[in-house]
Amino acid sequence: MNEIKCPNCGTVFTVDESDYSAIVRQVRDDEFRRELVNLERRFAAERELSVQKALNERDAASSKALSVKDEEITRLKEALAVADKDRAIALEGLDAEKASKDEAVRVAVETALAKKEAELGELRGQMASLKAEGEVKAASARQAALDEISAQKAELARLEAELKAKEDDKALAVMNAQRKAEAMLAKKELEIADMKGQVVSKEAEVELKLRNEQEKYRLLLEQKDEEIARYKDFKARQSTKMVGESLERWCQDEFNSIRAMAFPGAYFEKDNTVSSSGSKGDFIFRDYIDGVEYVSIMFEMKNEADTTATKHRNEDFFKELDKDRREKACEYAVLVTMLEPDSELYNDGIVDVSYRYEKMYVVRPQFFIPLISLLRNASRAAADYKRQLAEVKAQDIDISNFEADLEDFKERFGNNYRLASERFDKAIDEIDKTIDHLNKVKDHLTASSRNLRLANDKAESLTIKKLTKSNPTMKAMFEALDSKS
Repeated sequence: MNEIKCPNCGTVFTVDESDYSAIVRQVRDDEFRRELVNLERRFAAERELSVQKALNERDAASSKALSVKDEEITRLKEALAVADKDRAIALEGLDAEKASKDEAVRVAVETALAKKEAELGELRGQMASLKAEGEVKAASARQAALDEISAQKAELARLEAELKAKEDDKALAVMNAQRKAEAMLAKKELEIADMKGQVVSKEAEVELKLRNEQEKYRLLLEQKDEEIARYKDFKARQSTKMVGESLERWCQDEFNSIRAMAFPGAYFEKDNTVSSSGSKGDFIFRDYIDGVEYVSIMFEMKNEADTTATKHRNEDFFKELDKDRREKACEYAVLVTMLEPDSELYNDGIVDVSYRYEKMYVVRPQFFIPLISLLRNASRAAADYKRQLAEVKAQDIDISNFEADLEDFKERFGNNYRLASERFDKAIDEIDKTIDHLNKVKDHLTASSRNLRLANDKAESLTIKKLTKSNPTMKAMFEALDSKS
């Protein structure tokens, strides 16, 4: 293990060999990477300096060579000027003496001039060859440029021809498209004209149907108005008792019309039994399964003439209906009513008023049969659930009895097991005591056997000499007996 101290917080912590090696390798890699970067930067700087130095030296050498050449050219020009001047002087009629003296100079100058003229001729030849070569290159470049221009002109002519051909094709395509468009436009105009004719015929047909429907609805409305007028006249001619009995008769006829098919075993009759409070309902419905009643409904029918001065409300009959239901031992109470004909609440369908009175509903006459079916089916399902629940309870009772018997058996078996276990433990203790006693008897017998063996050994080792060793009298008697024998 190695200890490492944090340079920031001073905390000393230990690391194993692998962690220490990893840290060292990480530090070494970072240092190596840092040195490598520094070396790259230093080498780059040195390379830049070397390149700049070489460039400077090259520039200095070039400048120096140029200076030497310039000096040599200047010197040669001066020498040439001097030679030309001396030559001119010589040509102007120097005397023979001076000419003889300067012959050597003239020869040297002429030699130098000849050399320079030869160099100049060579330079002029090089210039001429370079000029000729440049002219050849220029001629070839000019020819290449002309060829390129010719090729471009040919390509341009080809492109112009293709463009013209495409323009011709385009013009032909446009012409064909225009012809097709004109043909399609003509076809569409024919179709539009045909569709306009169909629309006109459809409008005429719809107008005819609309008139027929309006006529039909007008006839139906007239029939409804006549029916309403007859109903109003019928109600106006009925007495108060007849108004109520007409609704009861209608409900009874409705039920009897489907009794044989929908409610073959049901009871539906007027409530003719006056209760202890002196009231009675209108009808009682009861149905049975295997002779057992599973649903019962108390009905109250309420109707009212339009000309009645005091209008009743449905709520006025809830309390009395609930009392009749309880006294006649019915499960549900239903008010079949024509009261409050403008009430949206009662006109929407079956109204549950169980929030006021338990299991009470209010319906219009058209929902009389549907409500009986709903309550009958719901009660039948509830009866099935009750039967299944009774069966489950019976099963639960059987299971409870079985569990009780099992617990009793377990308790009695546990008592017997406990008693047997106690007796067994006592028997084991007695056996252990007997074993201890037998071990003690064994030890005593073993000790007795050892003592008997010792006694036997002592008896076997007993001799006359030992007995008479310390008794001279007995020794003499035994010796006398031995001599006589």
